[in-house]
Amino acid sequence: MTDLGGFHDNVARVDLSDGDVQYEGIDDEDARKYIGARGLGVKYVFDQGTDVDPLGPDNLLAFMNGPLTGTQTTMSGRIAVCTKSPLTGTVTDSHHGGWSGARLKWAGFDGLLFEGQAEDPVYAYVEDGEVELRDASHLWGKGVHETRDTLEDEIDGKYGKNLSMMAIGQGGENEVKYACIINEDDRASGRGGTGCVMGTKNLKAVVVKSGTKMPTPADKETFQKGHKQAMQVIQESDVTAPNEGGLSMYGTNVLMNLTEEMDGLPTKNGRYSSTKAMSDAEGDGERIIDSEKVSGENVRENILVDEPTCHSCPVACKKEVEVTAMHKGEEMNVRMESYEYESAWALGPNSGHHDRDRIAVMLDKCNDLGIDTIDTGNTIAMAMEMIEEGKLDFDDSIEWGDSDEMIDLIERIGHRETDLADHMAEGPDHLAEEFDGHENSLAVKGQTMAAYDPRCMKGMAIGYATSNRGACHLRGYTPAAEILGIPEKADPYEWEGKGEICVLFQDMHAISDSFDICKFNAFAEGIEEYVLQYNGMTGLDVSEEELMQAGERVYNLERYYNNLVGFDGDDDSLPDRFVEGHENAMPAQGASEGQLAELDKLKDEYYEVRGWVDGVVPEEKLDELDIEVGPGTGVSSGGAAAPSDD
Repeated sequence: MTDLGGFHDNVARVDLSDGDVQYEGIDDEDARKYIGARGLGVKYVFDQGTDVDPLGPDNLLAFMNGPLTGTQTTMSGRIAVCTKSPLTGTVTDSHHGGWSGARLKWAGFDGLLFEGQAEDPVYAYVEDGEVELRDASHLWGKGVHETRDTLEDEIDGKYGKNLSMMAIGQGGENEVKYACIINEDDRASGRGGTGCVMGTKNLKAVVVKSGTKMPTPADKETFQKGHKQAMQVIQESDVTAPNEGGLSMYGTNVLMNLTEEMDGLPTKNGRYSSTKAMSDAEGDGERIIDSEKVSGENVRENILVDEPTCHSCPVACKKEVEVTAMHKGEEMNVRMESYEYESAWALGPNSGHHDRDRIAVMLDKCNDLGIDTIDTGNTIAMAMEMIEEGKLDFDDSIEWGDSDEMIDLIERIGHRETDLADHMAEGPDHLAEEFDGHENSLAVKGQTMAAYDPRCMKGMAIGYATSNRGACHLRGYTPAAEILGIPEKADPYEWEGKGEICVLFQDMHAISDSFDICKFNAFAEGIEEYVLQYNGMTGLDVSEEELMQAGERVYNLERYYNNLVGFDGDDDSLPDRFVEGHENAMPAQGASEGQLAELDKLKDEYYEVRGWVDGVVPEEKLDELDIEVGPGTGVSSGGAAAPSDD
């Protein structure tokens, strides 16, 4: 039990196999050591055991909020979903914004833990400190949008007022390995296959009707000092200040033109480092693809219709769009939220086209099916390249840039309708193994990278390689330093020092994910603001060093879990085309001409900073961070974190 402020000390443990719901408190030591949300969620998954089958009933699916979720803290509307990933085999956590996390907190919960497997489809209804399982047979087979509308009609509540829904579409039901969980406003817990796990459990949705149980700070004076300081730096930042041309004006897609200008936008499955470089190489300078056509500036000028926001957020980075696109002679009318940078890149330039409006259709279709936009786009780009090289030969083959066929292929993937779609639904590692596609994959540990070229952003190179949940820009967002100069400008092409920068960002993001607050806070706030708000809410008196150590502890617990599953330094890799010295390397072009990632040097530096041995957390580091080992982990108490034979 914990009496820390910011917690209700109430977690529901739901056994879907027999419908039993038990309510339990939170271990006080765990709350202090792992903060909440991501940190506590990973600890619950760790305690469940590392040898569980991701698709089996013993795998835990944890919906967790943190001590700052749903409070006055700026951008505190996020929720973490933690589990063992069916895509990567690693521990994973995936977050979404909006109001779901806040409403779960206001309904009286710190988390929901789902285990077992329902015999028939169910959804969980959460209200006033209680969880009820209800029949969802009539929802099975429906997309997220129809599920949303059906549930709102059934329940005495209103989205946008007192009701939130987190649901899977047909992608999760059909166990697409990168299926995700979508809330009522198309915010996605997108990475790692959390929706696939939900589907295997026959859990269609979690519906939360919020109450009035907003936590109050244990130390109001300290919290208000931190909150005021945080608001001031957010309003002064060029990136987060409202209506100053950054995230508020253009959303995350403000980055499209910036990365293109520095030749850091991977194009055509990463063959090229920008759309201009591709046009120079394949079109003799004539623009074949132009990333500007899918940029935040273009979107705002042409198709923007609304700018919704999340709980307690002054930035309003979401850019809701409405388009009418022609698809095989028919009009498709779509209004969707939101046109995000990484999603637009994966389904656009990296797949060989710049069809802005059809990308909006694809984004909406991915959200309705409940499949991750980044992995969907990158897996399509991988398939396009393999088809071009003769490695894939199916009736529904697809050529570079065919946005019409992409729309249909996305639908087929979500339903596993054809042989090609069925293979693609298994993810990039499956394609690589089954069809000799290792050289075509943009995946690390089974998950594909995002819209930052590791050849010319060396911090992102080591970030992708060492991410505990597979290639990911959000584990340690080093582009903040390499593109935006936050906290200070770092030369994107220089590898030295990037290990230290990456560790700093990884640990800071582990803290914010465990609070759970938006990472965009980190464009303005620092550890000082974090400590004040955390101490003020919980009533603790931790120092900056102690809070940073908590972030380090979370990151090392995740790595330790992965070590026990069998991952080590060999898995801290990059796609071969980006790596210096590899026979299939493709050096960057344009302003980044000749650049490749010095992966071995980056890893050596990073491991030294981390105190790891070839990607493995040694016994001394576990002791230093007070990470317990014992029954269920595969090693005896005090033993080293050696990889298992699994």
